[in-house]
Amino acid sequence: MKIEQIYTGCLAQGAYYIESNGEVAIIDPLREVQPYIERAEKDGAKIKYILETHFHADFVSGHITLAEKTGATIVYGPTAEPNFEAHIATDGEELKLGDITIKVLHTPGHTMESATYLLKDENGKDEAIFTGDTLFLGDVGRPDLAQKAAHLTQEQLAATLYHSLRDKIMPLADEITVYPAHGAGSACGKNMMKETVDTLGNQKKMNYALRADMTEAEFVEEVTDGLLPPPSYFPLNVKMNKEGYTSIDDVLKRGLQQLTPDAFEAAANETGAIILDVRHQKDFVQAFIPNSIFIGLDGGFAPWVGALIADVEQPILLIAPEGREEEAITRLARVGFDNVLGYLKGGLESWKTAGKEIDTMASESAEDLEKAMKDNAIVVDVRKDGEYTSEHVENALHLPLDFINDHMADFPKDKTFHVHCAGGYRSVIAGSILKSRGIHNLINVEGGYGAIKKTGIPVTDYVCPTTLKD
Repeated sequence: MKIEQIYTGCLAQGAYYIESNGEVAIIDPLREVQPYIERAEKDGAKIKYILETHFHADFVSGHITLAEKTGATIVYGPTAEPNFEAHIATDGEELKLGDITIKVLHTPGHTMESATYLLKDENGKDEAIFTGDTLFLGDVGRPDLAQKAAHLTQEQLAATLYHSLRDKIMPLADEITVYPAHGAGSACGKNMMKETVDTLGNQKKMNYALRADMTEAEFVEEVTDGLLPPPSYFPLNVKMNKEGYTSIDDVLKRGLQQLTPDAFEAAANETGAIILDVRHQKDFVQAFIPNSIFIGLDGGFAPWVGALIADVEQPILLIAPEGREEEAITRLARVGFDNVLGYLKGGLESWKTAGKEIDTMASESAEDLEKAMKDNAIVVDVRKDGEYTSEHVENALHLPLDFINDHMADFPKDKTFHVHCAGGYRSVIAGSILKSRGIHNLINVEGGYGAIKKTGIPVTDYVCPTTLKD
């Protein structure tokens, strides 16, 4: 028997490969399925099952494409109603995989069809659970995403999750291994640990939601406390996972069209496409196509695209580092952004060679900001709430990148301001969005708060207002 976790850091997502005696199950596969097929071929094995823990909101699964290419059976937990052929398992149903058994445990609460898969070894001993978004390490799945589909409140879903954990998971032996669908950084939970594998026994000790003396009311209160609004693309991903989607092969074929500078410019003008620049932030600030949006591949790329571009059907034109165009299109498709029309052949150099207009973003070091602070410089912090509350530049405005589109009116219009994040990635995203909306009076702080902390700039944990006061 083999169990392999295939972890994708950008999405903080874990897919799983399980093999026994020539038969394979894939749990929660990503959109691009060829790596799973090749992995099974390496073992001389056949993919028999594609086990989905629920209808995912934060990424588009590869279940449909993988089933089409391998003939494997897609499996969902009870109450699931997909628009494609799948086996809807009953609670307690056992699936044979080579010499091992996988038992389906219906664990509703995150969503009503959520299932946990209990793996039993060849001797029938409980070995591991694949918990999807029901149980994370250090947390549980948020109960607010499925309210509309379930016709329940988040409090009712949380109460349902409470009983799923206590009736189906907590009675299991402490030594079994927990394999969750997500880790720290995912928007599907609040307090996830950085580890991606643990024992159930340790989770019973460490995870606030598994306290033995916890009442249902306490659980509901704690699980629903502090939930931030989910990214706008979540419902659209659920829809794609439930109803179907275009093959990623077709998405790549369209997106990998090379466009000359003239063709690229014409496509942008004719389609209203967003020009998405995915190079490194240091390259972007030095030169970019006017009104293009920066979200670099070398960061939390796909989740930030999903959070900041409201419509997954939005046409996109790419500026990418040479050789990384397919990577960019694939990672966009993982979160449902399939409408890439092509990329700029030769990158930004070809644009400049063609004599077309470019823009730049003013940037400074933290030491430069320290000098500017002597003249009462305006500082805008675009980090998340928790980062800002923990510590921030004294008197800094807090306008988090996650909700930048809701706070355009709060950015200073007639005064230069200095924008920073933690390390310099998110501040350039923010700067690019602001400049595309006609707000050019900004200076990006290189190195972000990490660099600021090394200077003498005053910092505090006092929470300041989010609007500029005269």
